[in-house]
Amino acid sequence: MKNTAFSPADILIPNNGTNMKKWSVIACDQYTSEQAYWDKTEAEVGDSPSTLKLILPEIYLERPDVESRIAKIHNTMSDYINENMFTEYKDAMIYVRRTQSNGIIRDGIIGKIDLEKYDFSKGSNSEVRATEATVVDRIPPRLKIRNGAPLELPHIMILIDDPDNTVIEPLASATESFKELYNTDLMMNGGSISGYLIDKASQERVGSALCALADTDTFNKKYALKDSPVLLYAMGDGNHSLATAKEFYEQLKSSNPEKDFSEHPARYALVEIVNLHSPALKFEAIHRLVFSTNCDKLINEMTNVLSLSENETEQYFEYTYKGVAKKVFIGNTTSNLTVGSLQNFLDKFINENGGKIDYIHGIENVKALAEENNGIAFVLPDMDKADLFPTVIKDGALPRKTFSMGHADDKRFYIEARAIL
Repeated sequence: MKNTAFSPADILIPNNGTNMKKWSVIACDQYTSEQAYWDKTEAEVGDSPSTLKLILPEIYLERPDVESRIAKIHNTMSDYINENMFTEYKDAMIYVRRTQSNGIIRDGIIGKIDLEKYDFSKGSNSEVRATEATVVDRIPPRLKIRNGAPLELPHIMILIDDPDNTVIEPLASATESFKELYNTDLMMNGGSISGYLIDKASQERVGSALCALADTDTFNKKYALKDSPVLLYAMGDGNHSLATAKEFYEQLKSSNPEKDFSEHPARYALVEIVNLHSPALKFEAIHRLVFSTNCDKLINEMTNVLSLSENETEQYFEYTYKGVAKKVFIGNTTSNLTVGSLQNFLDKFINENGGKIDYIHGIENVKALAEENNGIAFVLPDMDKADLFPTVIKDGALPRKTFSMGHADDKRFYIEARAIL
């Protein structure tokens, strides 16, 4: 296969006979303020083998029992390996067809990404780049999970800008000749999913198509640039998970300078690549919930600092406090995007006055949580997905939690795993 940062991987799939609906659960960074979702998931899984027992939902990251939860995850991973629960497919790619909760199909390919070709720092020129600012403080607790874990499970989705549908979409017509690895409904309104083992000839075609997208002259012409390093893979979901894998790998190298890590499993991370132009991908704003602070003071200062008014400008948002919603326009912008101007203010206010910010998918969800927590719901406008690659290329990573690819229920569910020790 021709060489880009994405390549085949040794992929683990649960053996035949596994209850795949109970095995597969949603990405750990979803429903971070909704305990009821995870309680229902746990009840549905019960005693069955499940990825729920191999991940740490982020709602538990700051709980006092987090260390014991992580230890239990590592033990369960080892148990599943020792019990021979997996079939390993060597040097494999998997074509994934996900039917979302709205009935729209999203196609993707599972493989591994080379962390040597990934740099999450703002202004990076690497082939694989973050699309949103990476919060380095969020990496250490995730490192605790990866450190000592014999397996990784991906909820990372990486985007390619392929308007002519040359990489992923041609695989749809070849599924009859591929081995079906799984086909299952997903719990909790997640839709359904099927996965197919891509044959070697099709793997080669995928690699060639990716290399064509990575051609320097084609890339610079496409974005009206001159001598710009190629951005082929842009983070969609799971930014901090990939950053954690990168940090883990860099720490391994620095701690063992005498060792050759060129073929070490930790050099790579299991991911799914998806075409930015898939009709299933709808970019939606991630809204803000602010609570445990002086909300009246926040509103007063925000109005003054951002020069909020009802006079229309390009940047606007709506906030709801004590059941009253108000749409405001920003007169004093500090970023090219609404989310950036608001986030800059909120970060400074919380740093000086205390409080908490959570990032919520869904307008009704954030409003309901604001009511429950005596906080403020900030509802932000959606981002046009066509602006993603040009903005990252020219301006660097966007403010953190700028966008979400679709509804929470349609986020990636865990199925595949890979050995990383």
